[in-house]
Amino acid sequence: MSAIVLTNRIDLDSIAATALKAAARFWFVVTVVGQWVFAFAVASFYGLTALRGDYHGWGKFITHGHVPGDTAGNFAVAMHIGSAVVIMTAGALQLVPQVRGRFPRFHRWSGRIYMLAAVGISVAGLYMTWIRGSIGDLSQNLGSTLNAVAIWVCAGMALHYAIVRDLRTHRRWALRLFLVASAAYFYRIAFFLTMLIFKGPVGFDPATFTGPFPTIMSFAQFLVPLAVLEICLRAQDKAGAFQRLATAGLLSLLTFAMIGGLFAITMAVWVPDVKAGFDPRISIAETLASTIASRGIDEATQQYHRLKAYKPATYNFDEGELNSLGYQLIRKKKFVEAIRILQLNAESYPRSSNAYDSLGEANMDDGNKERAIAAYRKAIQLDPGNGDAVAMLRRLGRH
Repeated sequence: MSAIVLTNRIDLDSIAATALKAAARFWFVVTVVGQWVFAFAVASFYGLTALRGDYHGWGKFITHGHVPGDTAGNFAVAMHIGSAVVIMTAGALQLVPQVRGRFPRFHRWSGRIYMLAAVGISVAGLYMTWIRGSIGDLSQNLGSTLNAVAIWVCAGMALHYAIVRDLRTHRRWALRLFLVASAAYFYRIAFFLTMLIFKGPVGFDPATFTGPFPTIMSFAQFLVPLAVLEICLRAQDKAGAFQRLATAGLLSLLTFAMIGGLFAITMAVWVPDVKAGFDPRISIAETLASTIASRGIDEATQQYHRLKAYKPATYNFDEGELNSLGYQLIRKKKFVEAIRILQLNAESYPRSSNAYDSLGEANMDDGNKERAIAAYRKAIQLDPGNGDAVAMLRRLGRH
């Protein structure tokens, strides 16, 4: 072999190794930034609303978010939320070499807390899935359960190899734990990226959240990141230059896709959540929910008009308030009350396609097909790009 060929091969190997490291760092930085934004949004929304005693919004993204009198269930939800904040905030710090090298005691103690949080979020998630009940079907619940088992296995292996001082193997299991514990984060990124690309739901029924897409994602949310990690580790250890370059390209592509999903979910969910968390106004949904439970829907409707007329600055009358309350009533099978609330929302926001979309769903769940069709048609009239309404009309055979 000539010196020129040898030099070229060394140069290519060096370039490939550098490219793989750069791609890994790029992925890590984007992931950390996204998780910290996620953690801030979760802490802001759930923490600040809890301090105000406004638990109604907890049901916006969590099935049975807060149920008065259900101490065990509410504790599971609080543990799930708190553990998520710890995982999203502290997980990345465990993987930074500078932190491990300069602050070993901090690394060890924060690692123990992180493992406890990972186990805590998985146990709480299993309780919320199998005992309290959640959206989705059996296949999705099985995927979530397997994710919990993967968390326990990865945490146990990482702890074992730390105890026996096999730090290289420990770090690899810590990476696996980081990925499986972050599965819900990856799920959200992929979900909103898909919504952004297809401009609406695809591969699932929005009314029941069942279908091939959520079923696949319930397993892919942790299996795909684990598979990508194994590819990267093999490329780092044994692969040649071309395999490393291909792996770097794959990792970079996935990172750019993650940036797209991050943008979509940040604008659609996390920014509004932060605003809601710091909003000092009283939740009109929380107020009306209490009135419905004690005095009925008629009194709640009158109360809404009365408060809106005389205390518009004290209460939060944003569109999402009644929309959230309506869906909570739907989940409780209180369709009459849900329809009244969502009709009230549509009357308050007559130019909102989403308000009519939600009203259509309530009528459909109540069995009133004609009213559901009318509401969905109004939603499309206001926004021809409302993919959810279009899909539901197709399901009803009217589009």
